Amino acid sequence: MNEKVKFEKPLGYKAYGSIPHLPGSRLGSGDHHCEHGQARIATEKTRDRHDVVIVQEKLDGSNVCVARVKDGAIQALTRAGYPALSSPYEQHIMFSQWVKANIERFDRLLGDNERICGEWLVQAHGTRYDLPHEPFVPFDVFKNKVRLPYMEFESRVKGFDFTVPKLLSYGPAYSIEAACEAIKVSGHGALDPVEGAIWRVERRGKVDFLTKFVHHFKQDGNYLPEKNGTDKPIYNVYF
Repeated sequence: MNEKVKFEKPLGYKAYGSIPHLPGSRLGSGDHHCEHGQARIATEKTRDRHDVVIVQEKLDGSNVCVARVKDGAIQALTRAGYPALSSPYEQHIMFSQWVKANIERFDRLLGDNERICGEWLVQAHGTRYDLPHEPFVPFDVFKNKVRLPYMEFESRVKGFDFTVPKLLSYGPAYSIEAACEAIKVSGHGALDPVEGAIWRVERRGKVDFLTKFVHHFKQDGNYLPEKNGTDKPIYNVYF
């Protein structure tokens, strides 16, 4: 099924964009590096006291979204912005079903024109997990196209019993080397080495930019049936 032909995007745009890479990070198809100045702010030295650097463990699943769309309804979406129920992939159908089962939770969480984006970890992509929590791990809340600052995001989602990506550092610039050391122990039960980390730089209470580092050993989707030639997906233990 060609969802781009048969289905529209309820938001009118992608649910989540791409994050540029830090120097030395492994680039995938279509990826690009962040600006040199941004890399320095994130990993070496902030501009001044108004910069806050937040670093989290990078998760390896499917980027998905739950949004309150124009008619006020709660809808499960893929990263591209299409209804999850329209996806040809079973894991997205499962996500749509999970959102339906948690509809009251999302209805209380999300205001008008808001969406919560996160990693759907039901199926192993390039990392297997023995999950100690539910399979949806949110990392952002948006009001239209504006990303909420970290502390506001965290307080909101934790109030609804969501688990967020493991926090590695909050405050000063944080080196790639320090992040690589910190992710040797996953906060989410990774059975394979953690692929990397995400840096969020905020300034004067607003999100300035995001960047990330991915290890060169990372192989995209090596556990997916369409990549490894098997006929059955590998599901993580929780589901």
